[in-house]
Amino acid sequence: MELPSIMRSGKYAAMAMCWILGNGCLFSWNSMLTIGDYYAYLFPDYHPTRVLTLVYQPFAVGLLAILAYREAKINTRRRNLTGYVIFFISSLLLIVLDLATSGRGGVWPFLGVCIISGAFGVADAHVQGGMVGDLSLMCPEFVQSFLAGLAASGAIISALRLITKGAFENTKGGLRKGALLFFAISSFFELLCVLLYAFIFPRLPIVRFYRSKAASEGSKTVSADLAAGGMRDLPTHDAPQGEDPKHPERLSTTQLFLQNVDYALDMFLIYTLTLSIFPGFLSEDTGSHSLGSWYALVLIAMFNVWDLVGRCIPLVEALKLGSRRGLMAAIFSRFLLVPAFYFTARYGDQGWMITLTSFLGLSNGYLTVCVITAAPKGYKGPEQNALGNLLVLCLLAGIFSGVTLDWLWLIGKGW
Repeated sequence: MELPSIMRSGKYAAMAMCWILGNGCLFSWNSMLTIGDYYAYLFPDYHPTRVLTLVYQPFAVGLLAILAYREAKINTRRRNLTGYVIFFISSLLLIVLDLATSGRGGVWPFLGVCIISGAFGVADAHVQGGMVGDLSLMCPEFVQSFLAGLAASGAIISALRLITKGAFENTKGGLRKGALLFFAISSFFELLCVLLYAFIFPRLPIVRFYRSKAASEGSKTVSADLAAGGMRDLPTHDAPQGEDPKHPERLSTTQLFLQNVDYALDMFLIYTLTLSIFPGFLSEDTGSHSLGSWYALVLIAMFNVWDLVGRCIPLVEALKLGSRRGLMAAIFSRFLLVPAFYFTARYGDQGWMITLTSFLGLSNGYLTVCVITAAPKGYKGPEQNALGNLLVLCLLAGIFSGVTLDWLWLIGKGW
């Protein structure tokens, strides 16, 4: 079922919207991480960068595991809209909490921030798995644009943080003003994503084409989106799947996992390594350097920028790594970064640390896109949706593993 030529002109508009929706998936969470210096000032005894990440992950991983298991019966439209709405409300609540406590520290305000961090995890489980699964049944450029948007959110937030720090650094309450500005921008952007996904994205002809194709292959998750796009007469296949050679029974989630266990392990290992270093180690364990309070912000910004660059490289087909063995070898070799970061933090200067951090981000983004765009090839729409959910589940499990291992850097430092 080839794409009609009349719809190809709308492909780039759809890719732009996927990029914006990818931004919205992590915009609020990246805002919380990037103002880590503000939370470190408010809650100096609680290691906020590490704790907030650790709180976030059980909600994201646990709920996504349930959603991935039941993905074939879930209304994808409702799932994604629920996630974006939770992101919007939670971002607003961060502003309300800060204003209600007048920017004071203490255990109760910190507990409130942790609860909101958990809400971000719930939203992420809804949106990231739902969107990757949904876009996996379309053309690879859509899911790649979404993944690039995920990285772009970090790059944009880092740039804004450097600007606001420069603007407010010498003013009274400058850290707090910058933080409130961040939350206001996040709230606006999440509201934009809600409106975009609810009213514009499902009406794009190319999106309706791919969802109609998935429905004709047996997918039940796209029906609400097709209806929202104005397609009331949905494609059906009344004959039992086992008797219709055009609609063979879809592989089970377990079968899909077993056929793609190497890709699943790839995603887990990529993010285990990355999150064991970023952002906790970069924020707290890199020592004092000439950049002073700007140092951690610069490192986080460099990671985010090069992560975005890495996700754009596979747009050039010749530069995409497609070999399953090659991907596994590249991912295992990244673990050499652990001793590299350790010795650079102890003996190297800030230039070497910035270079290592840039490579960490570049390899993270590049390998993520290579794995997620390669895995769904050759499967039907319902299977691609399920596989997308499985890969994001492994990604979040890797993040949870990484943020847990990140605490090992504190051994010998009073812990």
